[in-house]
Amino acid sequence: MQTQHYPATDNFLDALLKGQKSRLGAVFSDPAAYRLQIIFTRIDRDARQHPHFTDYSYGVSPGTYYYPASTVKLPGAILALEKLYDLQIAGATRNTPMFTAPLPGVNPGVLHDYSAADKVPSVAHYIKKIFLVSDNDAFNRLYEFVGQEHFNRRLWEMGYQQAHIRHRVGLPLHEEANKYTNGIRLQQGKHLLYQQPAIRSNLVFPARQDFAGQAHYNHQGQLERKPMDFSYRNKLPLTHLHDILRSIIFPEAVTKQQRFRLTEDDYQFLYRCMSQYPEESIDPLYDPAHFPQTYAKLLLFGGMGDQQIPANIRIFNKPGWAYGFLTDTAYIVDFANNIEFLLSASIFVNKDGILGDDQQVFDEIGKPFLKTLGEIIYTAEQQRNKKYQPDLSRFKLNYKNTNSHITHY
Repeated sequence: MQTQHYPATDNFLDALLKGQKSRLGAVFSDPAAYRLQIIFTRIDRDARQHPHFTDYSYGVSPGTYYYPASTVKLPGAILALEKLYDLQIAGATRNTPMFTAPLPGVNPGVLHDYSAADKVPSVAHYIKKIFLVSDNDAFNRLYEFVGQEHFNRRLWEMGYQQAHIRHRVGLPLHEEANKYTNGIRLQQGKHLLYQQPAIRSNLVFPARQDFAGQAHYNHQGQLERKPMDFSYRNKLPLTHLHDILRSIIFPEAVTKQQRFRLTEDDYQFLYRCMSQYPEESIDPLYDPAHFPQTYAKLLLFGGMGDQQIPANIRIFNKPGWAYGFLTDTAYIVDFANNIEFLLSASIFVNKDGILGDDQQVFDEIGKPFLKTLGEIIYTAEQQRNKKYQPDLSRFKLNYKNTNSHITHY
């Protein structure tokens, strides 16, 4: 079933935000300086529970660049699961041990993952770490499994033509090094199920001119008095990110072109990983003092450790923050009040023009803004009358133990 996407025929979002201007503070007072972009999707169900979408946007422009940071891990996790599905290797699942060979001059290999209960790396365990705490190495290993060329060609094939996933995250590597991806093998005990050699991507990306800031710290910690050049860095427009999330949450409601090749079990696994809190995970284990419940929940809760998320609310999301750019894309549900909506937002919150030391500004300006934005949209949805109440049972998951209805977790 494919449903309709309705473009907004009114200025609802613009009027709503302007009506809350005092709450939205400095960011909304100068949206251009903060490169503010917002996409809100209102969801209405019909009598058969099919979702119908009305998309609203604010400040979204093809010419407005933002650095996607860890949000690229969302398509990375999805494409790793899809690759496993496409390989169709007997006995190979997302839990099959995945060993990575070293790549001289680039990065070491992986034979063990000591955060896993069985100390063994796997696609599933990497995906859990990506969503629980936005682990960089976990994404990099999936980037290597998928491969730079396939990663991009698959997104382009799905209609995401402006996506440029050019590099690993958190590693100071040159452009050429990121074209190379490590050799990988899937192996159960002594039984080799799949072997992938080291590969060099031959992909040629279109030229870009994307800059931000007035100065920046380079990978050696040295201050360079010039804008930071993002032209060779990852790019994932907010419209693409929002639509990728929509296609995962509502695969039956998007075109065949935009639907990933996943099983229902894959979807349920993703939903659990995307919405689980670090304190609920027993494999891997995280210290709640360092990774509170709200750590990765920016929209509506601001990533603030002193807050407790009500039991009736779940957020299926992927945030990212680096170099002054703060982004989150989320499907937010309230089971008690039958609320559901999609919300994505990106802001640039650098204060002094120097990129690379932004955590204080994230905490003081960025995260509070995303929290308030989420609250405003949530309240508007809470007050809205709907002809048909949504059936949200698909997203009610068991987080308390590993014996949930999700197999192989």
